Amino acid sequence: MRISNSNRAVRDILNLAKALICTPIYIPHLICTIGRKGKLVIDDATCMTSQLNIKLSGRLAVLHFLHNNAYFRSLFYRRIGPVASLLISWYRPGCSSFVLPYSTKIGKNMLFAHPYSTVLNAESIGDNFSCIHCTTLGKKDGKRPVIGNNVTMGAGSMVIGGVTVGDNAIIGAGAVVVKDVPANAVVVGNPARVIKYIN
Repeated sequence: MRISNSNRAVRDILNLAKALICTPIYIPHLICTIGRKGKLVIDDATCMTSQLNIKLSGRLAVLHFLHNNAYFRSLFYRRIGPVASLLISWYRPGCSSFVLPYSTKIGKNMLFAHPYSTVLNAESIGDNFSCIHCTTLGKKDGKRPVIGNNVTMGAGSMVIGGVTVGDNAIIGAGAVVVKDVPANAVVVGNPARVIKYIN
């Protein structure tokens, strides 16, 4: 049975109402949105509102996702750093199956949808990165991938080792990338191969 957009909007409004009622428990989190790191968190939340059927932005979007999305909390704690996250993550933890090491440099506007069993252990990830569940960026022979800007990874895809993925690349679902991916390329398969280029 499909859920209509109006039903989804009602669901999103109810989730926002629950988050607003619980605002006091998120005061330490919202304080962490002040400053440069906080700006990145706000940008992430605003980017993720594309998944909602209501319009939100700024700290209201942050509050909504802090309360309703454990994956967003994982990204939030990664953004604010290990010390701050240690102090406030214990009572509203993120998702343990969504792994974002502190050693990975992450650009702005990260977008993900239900990234269950996802490990993003890269040297760096550029701006506007998006992924779905079971995505892996992993180390091999001591080297980690470098991911460009505007890269999209499908469900179950992997990038392993000292591989560079160029800007605007799309990695198809289930692809296993072990060689560099040029900018604007669409790659699929195991091992991944370029099937086309996009403008």
